[in-house]
Amino acid sequence: MKVLVTGGGGFLGRYIVEKLLGAGHEVTSFSRRRYLELEKIGAKTITGDICDREAISLAINGMDGVIHTASRVGVWGPWNEFYRANVIGTRNVIDACRKNGVGRLVYTSSPSVVFDGADHEGIDESYPYPDNYLAYYPHTKAMAEREVINANGKRGLATCSLRPHLVWGPRDTNLIPRLVSRARSGRLKLVGNGHNLIDTVYVENAATAHVNALERLEEGSLVAGSVYFISQGEPVKIGHFINEVLDRYDLPPASKSVSFKTAYMVGSILEFMYQLIGKQDEPIMTRFLALQLSKSHYFDISKARTELGYYPSITIREGLGRLALIIHE
Repeated sequence: MKVLVTGGGGFLGRYIVEKLLGAGHEVTSFSRRRYLELEKIGAKTITGDICDREAISLAINGMDGVIHTASRVGVWGPWNEFYRANVIGTRNVIDACRKNGVGRLVYTSSPSVVFDGADHEGIDESYPYPDNYLAYYPHTKAMAEREVINANGKRGLATCSLRPHLVWGPRDTNLIPRLVSRARSGRLKLVGNGHNLIDTVYVENAATAHVNALERLEEGSLVAGSVYFISQGEPVKIGHFINEVLDRYDLPPASKSVSFKTAYMVGSILEFMYQLIGKQDEPIMTRFLALQLSKSHYFDISKARTELGYYPSITIREGLGRLALIIHE
């Protein structure tokens, strides 16, 4: 197929491009800047903004399918930035698919779209969206996911949404660099005792899930109109996982901790002060982050296994080994 990947130059997007090329598809990346490394491996690149309706429509013209992974991420920032990229941008992608007769749209969402502050222990895709959100990222991603699913079956477009959780691996630009930076500066603290169980997903596994979804997605299929949790399927204690990553960087294990109550209170105070003075930098703690770090969140991925043929072929242990190889090259 001819496939457009929005955000193809990003962390997950680049792996998706590589997996698509490896499967024999013709791939074009649509990103805000040019990525020569993608061109070197055989992908076409188009620069543009997904909030530019004309630009995204021109890019999607002639495509058989779209994997929409571009988004505004983070736990802090102005509402309009998250809304513009995650909601308006996704609407533009949907409209461009319809206008140009594209039959398949895979959306990269997040399990945080259903995070309600409670422990999520083996929940499946029937878990409802919450009434309220503590951060703009999950709120706007949920809005976009709903629009993607609502677009399924209309004007020949089949859609689905994938929810990969805590994507990590070589070339990570967010999760692991932030973790390592805090550890090196002495600012890394566990929230609670670090025994809460979490799901993660190695980046190549997440990319494979997207390719599988695209290839199985068509009108009337089980995949059309569906959402899927994507993870390793092997929950780990958050403290243990953090220390395993730190060990690959030859850093000592996290030894400091703070109670959830304290972290949540600090997050509330920092959010209030940052909003009061209009500070744009991300606070070291927020209420959403305190909950995410202290609660269990792991998922039932049996639906992805059955309907997408998704099996995380690279284990956490193997993934950590690959990470270490990159670090020490």
